[in-house]
Amino acid sequence: MSDLNDAILEAHANNDEVRLVALYTQAANETNDVDTACFFLTYAYIYALELGLRDADTLYLRLDAYGRV
Repeated sequence: MSDLNDAILEAHANNDEVRLVALYTQAANETNDVDTACFFLTYAYIYALELGLRDADTLYLRLDAYGRV
């Protein structure tokens, strides 16, 4: 996960919000902890909403499935 963490930090430094959606989604997919997954999904969802990406719909449904919306 440290490579993923480094990639997230780099994307933040470069203001690469599209990449952040993908990286936060990947981080959510790679954890076995629901709270941690929802933390990452929330960030992915926020960036996806801000960018008007279709990913926002899927991320919303995932958060909803966990009762987090």
